[in-house]
Amino acid sequence: MYPVKYLSDFTSNVFMKMGCSEPDALRIAEVFMAAELRGLPSHGILRIKDYYQLWKAGRINVKPDVRVVHETPSTAVVDGDGCVGMVAAVQSMELAISKAKTAGTGWVSTRNSNHYGIAGYYAMMALKHDMIGISMTNANPQVAPTFSVSPMLGTNPIAVAIPAGQQPPFVADFATTPIARGKLVVAEKKGEKVPFGFVQDKNGIPSDDPAVLKAGGSMLTLGGDYIHGSHKGFCLSAIVDIFSAVFSGANFGPFVPPSVAYLPVLDKKVGEGTGHFFGAMRIDAFQDASSFKSSMDEWITTFRHSKPAPGQEKVLIPGDPEREKEARIRKEGIAVLPAVEKEMKEIGEELGVEFVSNE
Repeated sequence: MYPVKYLSDFTSNVFMKMGCSEPDALRIAEVFMAAELRGLPSHGILRIKDYYQLWKAGRINVKPDVRVVHETPSTAVVDGDGCVGMVAAVQSMELAISKAKTAGTGWVSTRNSNHYGIAGYYAMMALKHDMIGISMTNANPQVAPTFSVSPMLGTNPIAVAIPAGQQPPFVADFATTPIARGKLVVAEKKGEKVPFGFVQDKNGIPSDDPAVLKAGGSMLTLGGDYIHGSHKGFCLSAIVDIFSAVFSGANFGPFVPPSVAYLPVLDKKVGEGTGHFFGAMRIDAFQDASSFKSSMDEWITTFRHSKPAPGQEKVLIPGDPEREKEARIRKEGIAVLPAVEKEMKEIGEELGVEFVSNE
């Protein structure tokens, strides 16, 4: 187990060695730690290797000029200048919140960015302002639409954070696929299989191999197959793609640049980089904030007290599992897979940042 501060310091030092400014490196590390604390290691330090290799390949700009390129009182388009995704994402969500303070709601679409970590981090930024936060992003194409074997979409997550009063906030953060790509990486590093319904091989045959994407396979949309609603997952993923990319002028669908260096960038592009979408809605633009949060308390309590199904201890409200994991992980520390420890040591040695494993 590693203390949060140790891994946070290591992460920020790695990105500073790559050339990021200290403020940017600290932001990046904070998002990585948020993933680890919320029990989502698929978006934690495991991803440092991806960013490092993209940087070595010259596909990430560590000295970006993140700027607004189009704006109205309640909307904006932000250009990330090829930055590490967290940098543009934080600035974009801050802008959405700022606009909501004056206009009631704020909406920002972001282009020319890269993978931005967990969507929930940005949605939750709105909570302390008595706002509802929304965050979504498209991603490199590894997901086949319903009835297809062609990887056309990313895992395209959606996150919504809603404040409450006495109850913890409602935080929904989910991919529009049955599993995030990072979780396939975790399973592969552990030498484990994955359940059928998550991926298919290049011929469309269901597979339990987490490495099948490297052999031309693809992930499935939420639902897994048509009978179980994969067409609805396709719709959700398409909405994220359109909001994130068509709005902003980023690449959409099969043209989104890979977030891993071992996959080549396509010659054809229809926009700039990866796209994100952010929203902030001021509660008191709709009703008194205290009344809304009181009603949210009642909503959460009502659903939390619904009768559990046989074999289940309780009904979970979105955000409960992550919040409970965060409380535990803060005390116990962060577990890092041996394979990831090895990667961090190798990267640290190349950059001159020591990584001491907890052996």
